Amino acid sequence: MANDNQVSGVITDQNITDILGHLTAIQTLLPFLISREPGDNNVMLGDKSVGFDEKCAGYMASNPEFIPGYVKPADVLNHRALRDQFKQFLPQLQLLAAKAQDTYDVVGNELMMADLAYYGSTGDAAKRGRPNANDIHNDLAARYPGRNSSSQPASNAQSTAKKVVA
Repeated sequence: MANDNQVSGVITDQNITDILGHLTAIQTLLPFLISREPGDNNVMLGDKSVGFDEKCAGYMASNPEFIPGYVKPADVLNHRALRDQFKQFLPQLQLLAAKAQDTYDVVGNELMMADLAYYGSTGDAAKRGRPNANDIHNDLAARYPGRNSSSQPASNAQSTAKKVVA
């Protein structure tokens, strides 16, 4: 293991209280935020289509007679302003969220590496007849997340699958 401890830090109870307070304050400043349905990844105005929108903005301003009746110019102007405002802070929020998730994931990985090392050590100790080692190892083995949860032997599982298909 090249680097066994990539993250070393402490978050105090006061830090957590402060962080939650700041997040609540941010949410209060953005009361119009929405959540989309799972799988709704439709993004029509991405980085590649901003130029198209800018052209449309110019033409809508110089030739408003072509704006369809169902398109409200005030809403369009509001959406453009809102998008520009988001661009001022969204990259920092995304970076912070990504770093928090990465740190959380690495902390979990480091915990799992320590847990697996301990699990392996109890197995070795059990083979040497050390007191309590076998009980601990067996208890951990029953809870080991990497173990196959199917209690059916492979041949029995195959025959059950054949019955379901037939």
